[in-house]
Amino acid sequence: MGLKTMSATTHSFRKMNGLGNDFVVIDRRHDDLSLPADAVRAIADRATGIGCDQLIALDPSSEADVFMRIWNADGGEVAACGNAARCVAGVVAGELGRPTVTIETEDQVLGAYAGPDGLVTIDMGEPRLAWDEIPLTEEFHDTSCIELQAGPIDAPVLHSPGVVSMGNPHAIFFVDDAEAIDLGRIGPMLEHHPLFPERANISVARVLDEGHIRLRTWERGAGLTRACGTAACASAVAAVRRGLTDRKVTVSLPGGDLVIEWREGDGHVLMTGPYALDFEGTLPPELLGSEAQGV
Repeated sequence: MGLKTMSATTHSFRKMNGLGNDFVVIDRRHDDLSLPADAVRAIADRATGIGCDQLIALDPSSEADVFMRIWNADGGEVAACGNAARCVAGVVAGELGRPTVTIETEDQVLGAYAGPDGLVTIDMGEPRLAWDEIPLTEEFHDTSCIELQAGPIDAPVLHSPGVVSMGNPHAIFFVDDAEAIDLGRIGPMLEHHPLFPERANISVARVLDEGHIRLRTWERGAGLTRACGTAACASAVAAVRRGLTDRKVTVSLPGGDLVIEWREGDGHVLMTGPYALDFEGTLPPELLGSEAQGV
């Protein structure tokens, strides 16, 4: 059974994380709780709310076992979150008593396998590589390396990223030292660059060897994050396109490791990693506001 509404104004939640990328997960399969942007921001606030990178709602689905709706901490709704998908798969697999589940998102249905070892593999589908699918505001015939830089023209700090969509837009800059980049300063500037009409997740990646990438990400609408599953997928795709790695790599993020495989046979990206339930609780009604409660 999913978590149920406890009263007209009281709602349960799960606090979960995937490699430190943390979520408040609310089950709406048994009620019609509204979550306007101001309620999302209030819940996500780490000082006065529950605190999270993303808020996740589990909704009914006619196409899959569950519909996963995703909001960033700034209140903006997005279509993809790989770490959250692992958490949701773990919850739903436990409910159904079987390891394979399907998760509908805004733009696709994801297949998932929750293994007995606590790891979950998500089939993230095919990456989108065309400039107008990512999307970009300018046409590039080759999105594996585009013209974009940060810093002085004659000595840029970052330049020539690969761009990929995994259901959300990513720009990946390959660097010699990912830790040396002030991503907290550069990330928000590039996130809002005019080239990205839907903004973008900005990552710096160091290729350690053909099977290993170190990655740091400024996440669109959330900021610096300990882990971003879709960024790990995008970085692996971008590295393969540049001939830097094999199709199966370990991506080391500040929060831990993910194994990413860009499968050659069907072009799908598989992401494998852990998830965790931190605690369960009840949302204070004041975080939801009168609009969210239908008052």
